[in-house]
Amino acid sequence: MRKVLAVKLHGIHVTEANLHYHGSITLDPDQCHEAGILPMEFVEIWNKNSRARISTYVIFGEPGLRCCVLNGAAARTCQVGDQIIICSSTYVDEAQIVRMKPRILTFDRNNYITDRMTYSVTRDVRSAIDSKSAVRQAT
Repeated sequence: MRKVLAVKLHGIHVTEANLHYHGSITLDPDQCHEAGILPMEFVEIWNKNSRARISTYVIFGEPGLRCCVLNGAAARTCQVGDQIIICSSTYVDEAQIVRMKPRILTFDRNNYITDRMTYSVTRDVRSAIDSKSAVRQAT
């Protein structure tokens, strides 16, 4: 089994940092549903501004608010307005990788989705694995 990318929220902006909450990251459930992120799912978070890297779990906030709130200890790793990348992963057998289509959402400054993409992996004529760049989805 190999750990591979399942979902990526690229360039979402931190809307709040709540040090005195018990932990996690609070995200808009509408955006999570579109991406395929579940509540209580563990995610990796990479801060594009500070270079901090953390792991925590997702909780859902209010639908439609486009929130991205770092809570508890995670709040120390960011500032409001920082751009972050949130990734979820899964484990697959190597043979399954060609069937996967990890979803990638990109965001504007107000956390509106600006692009929807998928990554794909193929096999060439020699059955070697080859990654393809992101493919935009029709909206």
